[in-house]
Amino acid sequence: MDRRVDGFDLARLIARLGPTGHGGHLGLRYRAHGPDWVEIMLAPDPRLMVDAESGVFASGPVVAMMDTAASFAIWARIGAMVPQATLDLRVDYLRPSGPGRTLIGRGECYRVTRNVAFVRGQAHEGDADDPIAHVAGTFMFLDPAPRA
Repeated sequence: MDRRVDGFDLARLIARLGPTGHGGHLGLRYRAHGPDWVEIMLAPDPRLMVDAESGVFASGPVVAMMDTAASFAIWARIGAMVPQATLDLRVDYLRPSGPGRTLIGRGECYRVTRNVAFVRGQAHEGDADDPIAHVAGTFMFLDPAPRA
């Protein structure tokens, strides 16, 4: 089952998505990617904080960032933009974010089957050794490859 599209350019695709949709409204921005991983950033915004005084990110934007990073990591791994849905995304919060800090969400796709992709990742503030959350999840392809 090969879903690769010749010339697929994930960075260009994400750039084309720009400030549209839920991720664009939150302020998610592309940072980097490799063959099976993607990093995106989330800049501090008072609308996304637990409260304006704390400057600590609420859980919702962190979950949205990690869901997006994991989804993009699947596209990086398979080399194509295939419609998919999040079946499960477990988020283990390790600590609150620091006030006014930009978050980095790194998603990695470590296994792909005909219908499901498996991901893991972490959210941190620039030091991957001091994460604020770990995630593990599964995504279902909405357009599976035809059986051979």
